Amino acid sequence: MKIFQTPNNSSTITGFILLGFPCPGEGQILLFVLFSAVYLLTLMGNASIICAVCWDLRLHTPMYILLANFSFLEIWYVTSTVPNMLANFLSDTKVISFSGCFLQFYFFFSLGCSECFFLAVMAFDRYLAICKPLHYPSIMTRHLCTNLVLVCWILGFLWFLIPIIITSQMSFCGSRIIDHFLCDPGPLLALACKKVAVIELVISTLSAVPVVILLLFIMGSYALILKAVLKVPSAAGKRKAFNTCGSHLAVVSLFYGSVLVMYGSPTSEHEAGMQKIVTLFYSVLTPLLNPVIYSLRNKDMKKALKRFLGT
Repeated sequence: MKIFQTPNNSSTITGFILLGFPCPGEGQILLFVLFSAVYLLTLMGNASIICAVCWDLRLHTPMYILLANFSFLEIWYVTSTVPNMLANFLSDTKVISFSGCFLQFYFFFSLGCSECFFLAVMAFDRYLAICKPLHYPSIMTRHLCTNLVLVCWILGFLWFLIPIIITSQMSFCGSRIIDHFLCDPGPLLALACKKVAVIELVISTLSAVPVVILLLFIMGSYALILKAVLKVPSAAGKRKAFNTCGSHLAVVSLFYGSVLVMYGSPTSEHEAGMQKIVTLFYSVLTPLLNPVIYSLRNKDMKKALKRFLGT
């Protein structure tokens, strides 16, 4: 990566400036308190699910093992952005180093990619449980579940190696200001000295492929689940099947809905303010809501949490 001096600034660029949410000092402190509370609640909510699954032997099933891994992922997903955001609220310079920026870029999008894989595997698990209940125990074994978990983590972190390597080798000059609260590829590429359409196309394609393919897989799984549920004769059976899938479907809708709004059209079509709001939704709000959704709609999880918390 090469860094050039700007005509308007005699000093060499030593990092990027993340503007975040520009507002007076009192507003910055208020935002710091608000996002600190959100961050702590997210950590506690997801950690509670992990502890409940580990503590309650009755939850040592593929469905809850996947959920515990998903909650573990959510903890690191929100941690990849929020602590730096909180530091910027109290900082006058709001500077992030080049290595810090690219590390944040890599971990944020790798964890997001892993989340897409986990959501697809969880949809597959629900498909097997509802559409093939007699064969479910023999298909979704502990061994297969462990392998699927490993695949989700490994593929997620391998997928974004190419975009991060390509971007880190680019030359940056001119303004070092990123009008965002994280190192997003769109604003980052806008600072490149030379616009290379091929590189932007490669990064956009690699970002879109797992999202689109895995979303189609999830939609296909739920189409088959819906078809199977509609054949269930009793209303109680249908209600139980929908309750089993309802939590996961709500999480899928929250995550993919905001991601598609953000990346479904060219970045240039979104104002910076809208980019920040939508990114906040799937990177901060969704990890906060996921434990609430799973605990409210799942009786076994509610019972396990009550026993774990001693209430």
